[in-house]
Amino acid sequence: MHRGAITQESVLKAIAEYDELGRDAFLAKYGFGEARSYAVVYDGREYDSKAIAGVAHQWDQGRALRPDEFSGGKEHAVAWLKRAGFQVKAVKNPDWARDEIILACQLVRENGWKGLDAQDARVVELSGLLQLLPLHAEAERNEKFRNPNGVARKTFDIATRHPEYQGRPTNGGALDVEVLTEFLARPDEMSEVARLIRQGIEAGELQNLAPTVDEEFDDYSAPEGRLLMRQHQARERNKSLRKKKIASVTQRGGQLACEACGFDFEQVYGDRGAGYIECHHVVPLHEAGEGRTKLSDLALICANCHRMIHRRAPWPTPAELRASIERKRADDRRAADAIARPYRPAEGQTPTP
Repeated sequence: MHRGAITQESVLKAIAEYDELGRDAFLAKYGFGEARSYAVVYDGREYDSKAIAGVAHQWDQGRALRPDEFSGGKEHAVAWLKRAGFQVKAVKNPDWARDEIILACQLVRENGWKGLDAQDARVVELSGLLQLLPLHAEAERNEKFRNPNGVARKTFDIATRHPEYQGRPTNGGALDVEVLTEFLARPDEMSEVARLIRQGIEAGELQNLAPTVDEEFDDYSAPEGRLLMRQHQARERNKSLRKKKIASVTQRGGQLACEACGFDFEQVYGDRGAGYIECHHVVPLHEAGEGRTKLSDLALICANCHRMIHRRAPWPTPAELRASIERKRADDRRAADAIARPYRPAEGQTPTP
């Protein structure tokens, strides 16, 4: 059986059976539950996308897929239905991203760590701003995406997690607590992050920064949020700056070696590696601001060390990563020496045969 090899005709047959049996009977017949994330839209009606995609297989592949044989998300059911020419819409809105929570937390902070009502002009304004953030695809949003009611609820999720709140907290998430904790620990820094995100969206700068192909940084590994992370990466990948940084090192007779681990691409790869190394923007955007990047803000590092720096917050500087590498090497040498050292029994102790 070829999973996902369904046609428009087979999907329409599944929809026809759905209409004939009714939702409950159709789902029970094939063992599916109600769709929790996506619905396929046809002729103005919405259908459980996973069930429709699975049942459609019986006309193209000889039998319907069981619910445990595939997912109802973007990788399986959604992709198959779109490929067959159908519209698929989100049933629920995506989880809040770190960038969004930072903006909401700043609003709660400005309100004395109290939640705000949906009718509050500041909530309405933030709702409109959040809808401009290029973090969630249109297909993942429904008509209530980040509306004032949802934004107001999020402000209470944050406010009721404040250490001084005496009542029962609302149903917030772990990321709400994470961001709140950072605001309490570093209020000026986090407020500046919120200002930069807001300014970048209002000016249109961050809206044009599409996700990079290798973007794999989750909300916790990007201290400033995904949007400023993309802007950070854009600075690092500025070809002109990279060339100037490399030229400034070679003109002084320096070596194009990683400032963290010492790796030299030319030494290992020969001509293929000559002149190659990556750039890392050492100064976080909330410290560097919107000004021009100076060459002194850039460090030359290898791809592996670059990934290790960005892997988890807080990001180490190349010097801090180098110190960590040197400690690891020293520990390895001591362990190897201990293993290689011959065993000598203490004086007066008889060796075990």
